[in-house]
Amino acid sequence: MQSRGRQQNEGALFRRFFYRKPPDRLLEISERVYVFDCCFSTDVLDEDECRTYMNGIVAQLQDYFPDAAFMVFNFKEGERKSQLSDILSEYDMTVMDYPWLYEGCPLLPLEMIHHFLRSSESWLSLEGQQNVLLMHCERGGWPVLAFMLAGLLLYRKQYTHEQKTLEMVYKQAPMELLHLLCPFNPQPSQLRYLQYISRRNSGLDWPPSDTPLVLDCIILRILPLYDGGRGCRPVVRVYGQDPSSGTYSRSSKLLFSTSKVKKHTRLYQQEECELVKIDIHSRVQGDIVLECTHLEDDLVKEEIIFRVMFHTTFIQSNVLMLTRDEVDVLWDAKDQFSMEFRAEVLFSDADSVQSAITTEEVVSEDGNEAESASPEDSFEVEEIFNSVVDGQDDKMQSDSLTVLASSPDKVPWNLEVSIPCIIATEKIMKIWRWILLLALNPLIGLHMALTTLGFLLNAMEDLFM
Repeated sequence: MQSRGRQQNEGALFRRFFYRKPPDRLLEISERVYVFDCCFSTDVLDEDECRTYMNGIVAQLQDYFPDAAFMVFNFKEGERKSQLSDILSEYDMTVMDYPWLYEGCPLLPLEMIHHFLRSSESWLSLEGQQNVLLMHCERGGWPVLAFMLAGLLLYRKQYTHEQKTLEMVYKQAPMELLHLLCPFNPQPSQLRYLQYISRRNSGLDWPPSDTPLVLDCIILRILPLYDGGRGCRPVVRVYGQDPSSGTYSRSSKLLFSTSKVKKHTRLYQQEECELVKIDIHSRVQGDIVLECTHLEDDLVKEEIIFRVMFHTTFIQSNVLMLTRDEVDVLWDAKDQFSMEFRAEVLFSDADSVQSAITTEEVVSEDGNEAESASPEDSFEVEEIFNSVVDGQDDKMQSDSLTVLASSPDKVPWNLEVSIPCIIATEKIMKIWRWILLLALNPLIGLHMALTTLGFLLNAMEDLFM
């Protein structure tokens, strides 16, 4: 034990003796990985100031690493060519630009994250060379830069704990900077994606292929109250890559939005906010951003409730369960959420869906209705009962009944149900057993089971009258 302790002390002294202070204006994250210190400031340098700043750093780097090559990753806004590229190209430095937002979230699509990680690892591991990696972001890009640095440390197995790694990187800059640049806490979604990166080290295929799913609905439990505690008027939006496009596109679009037209909005009273179900029925694939806001009485102003980003491939058992600590909320809004708050996002397999996918009107920012993304507003559910009601042997004609929902949060609109006109007592008992199985299924629950039973009994009552 004493020998081992002596060796550790000698190793620490050795590193301390031979440690070289990094060049000024650079922060060392790990060996040969540096961040420009301007990333920790809200100041914006003009062209002359930026050129002077970069020239001074490059001169030090060339003296510090005389035989090294340099690659710069820059996180910026928009498609324009960065000022950084123009300056550093004069020194034969390769600059790779990345965006610093994805649909309002300081994250990048998983494929883009993989490209960054693979490029960084290859650059730093090139045999026979001591290449250097430099990280830079324009004003506003620090949150995504911090995430990418944490992802790189996990990817290279220099760290193993996602949350501690992310916190360690964020501590390199004042927390006030993160609060200033990002109106909400992005760390829950960032931690989710860091866990995706860690799964690469578990021997799984990575990056995974984009798994298409159908986002059926979201169930919100114990919603925060607004308008002086009156209730909540939730609006849900879903952003992601267009799953109907034939080729992969990095661009994203609005896939679904709750209509803001008055006849389609509803203020859930305080007691109703304990359980709210919002139907979506939209195809999703790959990186998805789900946003929930509260719509004020004027049907124009909105207040963010939460936002979450996830990837469809990592959805397990067709459900994404989220607590208040697993959604991105405004910095000062977490106390508005009950400890019992839950958001349950339910999916189904896209290839096995029997019904047509329905989507409410996609709404523009000014509240006007745009063209509906839904091919139909109703679907047939006769196939659901095929295993319960055997109508083939009886060769009976079936009538088509239309059940109109009393409110959009109960059952889909214009639900068409086709069932046999005459149902024997024995088959009624089979239906009851089927309803009981639904109620015991944690992915469906008692609420949906009772709703299904309700419209089934209404249909049977009309048949026997």
